[in-house]
Amino acid sequence: MGIEPELHEPVALCTPDGRLNRAAVGWSRRPVHNCALPGSWGRRKRWDYWCVTWPGAAMSLTFADVDYLGLADVWFIDLATKRAYGRSAIGPLARGVALPDDVGGGSMRVEQLGLRLAVTEDDGGTRLTASYEKAAFHADVFVERPAGHETMSVVIPWSDRRFQCTTKENTRPATGSVRWGDTTYDVDGWGCLDYGRGKWPYRTLWNWGSASGRTDGHVVGLQLGGKWTAGTGMTENALCIDGRLTKISEELTWTYDRTDWLRPWRITGTVVDLTFTPTYDKRSRLELGAASSAVHQCFGHYTGTVIPDEGPAVTVTDLFGWAEEAQWRW
Repeated sequence: MGIEPELHEPVALCTPDGRLNRAAVGWSRRPVHNCALPGSWGRRKRWDYWCVTWPGAAMSLTFADVDYLGLADVWFIDLATKRAYGRSAIGPLARGVALPDDVGGGSMRVEQLGLRLAVTEDDGGTRLTASYEKAAFHADVFVERPAGHETMSVVIPWSDRRFQCTTKENTRPATGSVRWGDTTYDVDGWGCLDYGRGKWPYRTLWNWGSASGRTDGHVVGLQLGGKWTAGTGMTENALCIDGRLTKISEELTWTYDRTDWLRPWRITGTVVDLTFTPTYDKRSRLELGAASSAVHQCFGHYTGTVIPDEGPAVTVTDLFGWAEEAQWRW
């Protein structure tokens, strides 16, 4: 297990000519990176992905700018009935999609053909709203930002020209409602942010797992990654226990069946021993000429043991979240 440098002061992700600022390589307990991305048009990827989970349901809201394409998207699943709703707004050259260079650095809004999506930074948290009148779909969820709550930010350095800054924030309390047709869902759960800014290689493969909730007398957040960080000396792996972060400086082992995505997954390491049991596979595929993706995001429950920096091992029992494999050409 290597030693990853911990950063404490604000730092620019890039040098003025658009290369990786080597002083930015490290991780932090709060966002410290300014992620302006000069140069390298076509390789720049920016996104804010929010996923809110509560018993029996999940909703995601995405804003993304990959230079030649902009995307804003809402998705919702009622896991009891497997009834799902999704709607996207897509724009060439990312017109109409503007994302800030800092985590929580500004609000985002897209309106297209009756679809209205917004991420609004308010005092004490972030408001997620979505509406599409033709489908009678409306969502209004507030994700609280508790005082002193620690999050995980890290820079992954493939090279001076290819690199990624990601911030993962979980166990942020979420409340509100989702109304779809005649059914209203009361939200009382957790919000997770995946903030990404970087310059990516054309082909990418990653695993990502996340979960938030109460178990063994603690509020536990799992942040688990794999494959895409291998060989860089940095990982995106962390635990958040009662608002305090444990950085995991090792690559985890992911074991799962690519012929049957709903079979149990195993995610293991020195301080992580988890079984993930999926109940729903959200399959998505994108084919846009030179750009394509194939993603299996499975929702289900984690069970096992994790060991934080401070205190004894924590038993994880039926913690609701997701695990995914994503393949991209972009």
